Amino acid sequence: MVDTEPTLRAWPALRVDDWTRTRDTLHMWTQIVGKIRLSLAPLVNHWWQATFYVSPRGLTTSAIPHSAGLFEIEFDFIDHQLRIRTSAGRTRQIALEPKPVADFYAETIGGLSELGIPVRIQARPNEVEPAIPFADDYEHRSYDATAATLFWQQLVAADRVMHEFRSHFIGKVSPVHFFWGAMDLACTRFSGRTAPRHPGGAPNCGDWVMVEGYSHELSSCGFWPGGGAEGAFYAYAYPEPDGFAEYRIGPREAFYSRENRQFLLPYEAVRTAEAPERALLEFLHTTYAAAADLGHWDRAALEADPGRWDHKRRIHHASEVRS
Repeated sequence: MVDTEPTLRAWPALRVDDWTRTRDTLHMWTQIVGKIRLSLAPLVNHWWQATFYVSPRGLTTSAIPHSAGLFEIEFDFIDHQLRIRTSAGRTRQIALEPKPVADFYAETIGGLSELGIPVRIQARPNEVEPAIPFADDYEHRSYDATAATLFWQQLVAADRVMHEFRSHFIGKVSPVHFFWGAMDLACTRFSGRTAPRHPGGAPNCGDWVMVEGYSHELSSCGFWPGGGAEGAFYAYAYPEPDGFAEYRIGPREAFYSRENRQFLLPYEAVRTAEAPERALLEFLHTTYAAAADLGHWDRAALEADPGRWDHKRRIHHASEVRS
């Protein structure tokens, strides 16, 4: 049997300009699927119930509750299918190929209906301008399968490092998850204190959405396919403490963007680094330190060594091997 799966590239190159049209179409497709999860899953703080997760084949909603059980929707960027699976054992597949958003929307909602999962969503995108209703969107219709696979491989690389970063924090911290509103992979740490009311202002998104998302003091980091020739890693604090922009961070390619009010590290700087994982971890740890030190977080109570039980785990593993 011939293995047709693509070779996983640890830090693939993908110029944003080379796949912008596909990126924008995929952004709308993920919004449709994300709104399906949002419409059915009970609210979790900061909208965490609406996000996706990086999977071994693409992006998944994980299990979504409905009246007759559970279902999951996954963007498979290896076989280029949208896969819908239910706890009743039924499935539907929708091809990921060049097609208008309007067609993808109709096929996805129709597929769920055939599975006995009727869904009603707010059928227009958020956090973009203009916000073309999904059923009327014939503008976004591109899909470059190779580019989609490379983007997923970028997410796989970022996800692995961000999980390592997350493991150092024992306070309140989000999963490493993909927000379809802005199309970014994110992880957010919290100090434990409430934050000033967020002013909102995101395009085509109610201010109350941002109030929930930013209800507590935080330090957030992530990756999105913009902000650099090949995308960018970012880090910001809310509220931003005094001196944040001037705090010394690394690696040397990282900088503070006053336009975006966040630190940025071009993806290509990580990809071409001698040790990409180490370079990205330096960015994540130092930008978090900027927020935590200047914001006077109780770091001793919020952080821990993820290797704190390694000595016990090694002994236990060795005893199992001997037995």
